Amino acid sequence: MHTMKLSAIVTALGGELRGDDREIRCLAPLDEAGASDITFLANPKYRSQLAATAAAAVIVKPALAEEAAAKVGRSLILAADPYLYFARVARLFSPLPQASGGVHPRAVVAEGCHIAASSEVRELVSIGRNVTIGERCILHPGVVIGDDVSLGDDVVLYPNVVVYHGCRLGSRVMVHAGAVIGADGFGLAWNGDRWFKIPQTGVVVIADDVEIGANTTIDRGALSDTVIGEGAKLDNQIQIAHNVTVGAHTAMAGCAAVAGSTRIGARCTIGGAARIIGHLEIADGTHVGAGTLISKSIRKADAYTAVYPMATHKEWLANAAHVRHLDDLVTRVKQLEKALSTAQQNKD
Repeated sequence: MHTMKLSAIVTALGGELRGDDREIRCLAPLDEAGASDITFLANPKYRSQLAATAAAAVIVKPALAEEAAAKVGRSLILAADPYLYFARVARLFSPLPQASGGVHPRAVVAEGCHIAASSEVRELVSIGRNVTIGERCILHPGVVIGDDVSLGDDVVLYPNVVVYHGCRLGSRVMVHAGAVIGADGFGLAWNGDRWFKIPQTGVVVIADDVEIGANTTIDRGALSDTVIGEGAKLDNQIQIAHNVTVGAHTAMAGCAAVAGSTRIGARCTIGGAARIIGHLEIADGTHVGAGTLISKSIRKADAYTAVYPMATHKEWLANAAHVRHLDDLVTRVKQLEKALSTAQQNKD
C-alpha cells in the first residue's frame, strides 16, 4: 500500500506542518479516520468532531490551529482551503493512470490515422478514418471513434465511449463510460404531415481539461458547433443539445438538461436535474439550484431556485388548491384597493 510522510505532502503541496512527521497510508472523513489516516476540517459545524477523531493528521485553516492542536493532540497541516488541499492530497495518493503506448492487436484502426506512439489503444477499440490521437492518451475497451476525429494529449476515454465523426477533443479531457459525443441534435421540420430531419452539420468541440460523466450525451451542432469550454465539469447523465455553449470552468450536476442554442457563461454551477430551455443566455457566475427550470435568460449573476419546498401530499393538495385561485384573489385585492382609495378620496 502506498504511504507518504506528512513532510513529503507539504513539500509537494505547500502548507505548514505542525507536530510530528507521521506516515500516512489513507485518507478518511473526520469521524472515521484512523491512526494512519489524514483528514480535514472545512465546515465549522464539524468542529465538535475534532476532539474525537483518531486521525494521524488533520488539515485545518490557520485560524483554527490553536483550537485544533488543543483538541486533536496530533499533527496538523495548515492550509487556506482545507477542502481543496485534501483534494490535492487525494490526487497524490491516487495518481491518474499512465498510458503504456501501443495499439492492441484486437483493436481496429482504419486508414489515414495518426496515433502517437505514447498513446495506448486497448482491445476492441474501433477507430475510424483519418483520426488524430495525441500523446499519452488511453482508449479503454469498447471505445468507438468516428472518422476525422481529433484528440489532444493525455485524453482518457473509458469503456464504451462513442465520439462521432468530426468532433474535436482538447488535451487532458476525461470522458467516462457510456458517454456519447456528437450524436445528431434534435433538429426537425414539420412538412404538413410528418417530420423532416434537418441534417446536423456541425460538430462538438471540447476544450482542454474538461471532464464528462458516464452516460452523458452532447449533441453535435446543427450548423455551427456545440462547444464545451475549458475546464468545464459535467456529471453523469446530462443532456446537452445542439449548438449549446458551456462556458469555461462551469460545473453541472447529474441529470441536468440544456436545450438547443442556449449559451451558459463561465464559472456557473448548475444543480442536479435542473432544466434550461433553448435559445437563452446565462450570465457568467450564475448558480442554478437543483431541480430548477430556467425559462428565460439570466442577465445578472446570482443564485436562482424555482422549486417548491417539500410537503406531505395532503399539504401539497391544499396549497395547490389555493394556487388555482390566485388570479381570483389578485382581482379581489385590486377591487378592494380601488374601493379603499375611492373611500379615502371621498373622505378627504
